[in-house]
Amino acid sequence: MHWDDPPPYQERAGPSPFQVSDNNGSADAINRSPSGFRTRNTPGPAMAYPRDEPWWKPQYWRKTTWAIVGVIVAIIIVIVIVVPVKVSEANRYPNYSQLDYSLVDTYSGSTFFDKFDYFVGYDPAQGFVHYVPKDQASQLNLTYASDSTAILRVDTSVGPGSNPDASTGRFSVRVESKTQYNNGLFIFDVKHTPYGCGTWPALWLTDQSNWPDHGEIDVMEAVNQATDGNQMTLHTTKGCSVGGVKRKMTGSSLTTNCYNGTDDNAGCGVSGPLDSYGIEYNNQQGGVMALEWRDQGIRMWSFGRDSIPADITAQSPDPSSWGEAAADFPNTDCNIASHFRNQSIIANIDLCGQYAGGVYAQSGCPSNCSDYVANNPDAFSTAYWEFGSFEVYQAT
Repeated sequence: MHWDDPPPYQERAGPSPFQVSDNNGSADAINRSPSGFRTRNTPGPAMAYPRDEPWWKPQYWRKTTWAIVGVIVAIIIVIVIVVPVKVSEANRYPNYSQLDYSLVDTYSGSTFFDKFDYFVGYDPAQGFVHYVPKDQASQLNLTYASDSTAILRVDTSVGPGSNPDASTGRFSVRVESKTQYNNGLFIFDVKHTPYGCGTWPALWLTDQSNWPDHGEIDVMEAVNQATDGNQMTLHTTKGCSVGGVKRKMTGSSLTTNCYNGTDDNAGCGVSGPLDSYGIEYNNQQGGVMALEWRDQGIRMWSFGRDSIPADITAQSPDPSSWGEAAADFPNTDCNIASHFRNQSIIANIDLCGQYAGGVYAQSGCPSNCSDYVANNPDAFSTAYWEFGSFEVYQAT
């Protein structure tokens, strides 16, 4: 006998008839497949599949189920492997282990300026200033020193009626240490900071002949009326950044890419509190700025006159005991050794220029920068640095 196959497979609500034939004729029969199963038309014997497959058996999973499982596994891998790696990278921090420092250089007393060369000529930063040589600076009383203090200031003698006048720039001073350094701990005793409309003073380190290849470290810097506090900044070639890395400091980050080709050479700056520069700083008789420069990073501290650590006063400084720095530039994403070398100590007072001139209109100052500087000599009576001493230590 033979079977008459039903139409191709389809779901049925209940039993379905089919025919059985033999030599005596055909007869209707009822499909008595067990409830809850379905049949499939196949060349071979009929196969039965459960209607409700167990979810926990992978052999019954469909493609969508496998896709969902794949996504879940990927998420778990990210959480278990990638996230800890990223957290570890974000928490990287150099080992600022304690170093023993010995005094190697002192700039102090009546011979303070003997260890400096005087930069002569127009300002490289387009300032409205004439930097004068040592003899002229002494003649104009722009630099002088005693046993306890050294003064560097802007000329206040040349006015509109002078011959020559200051129509092409006012006299000022820029001194650069004869000795260059490749690392060390620098202690700067600063009694008075310059300020006033049109001023751009700075205490910094660089190799002027190889800028920016050898880097720049700005220890103290402000412009015009200097109401925003001290700025501490690094300027470098490509490949030096402090963005997204762990830092330990009390100052506020301004910018994080140190490369001089970004943000109009803003560098990676940190701002100190309002009393870290200008009138408030001077009213407290200044204080001490400390700079530690080592392969692990560059850090700076600002100490008021009444809070100078005893180990600094005793000439046995130990930065590991000073707490968090005002500015911290770790070597996490910046190779300090390759970006900073052959640095001279520089102190100067620029006028107008790229920085002070660029923000002059927003500083509440009158007229325009160059006219104000040329015609108001008396306005620069507060535009002077007063230093106690500079000390340079190196690790033994």
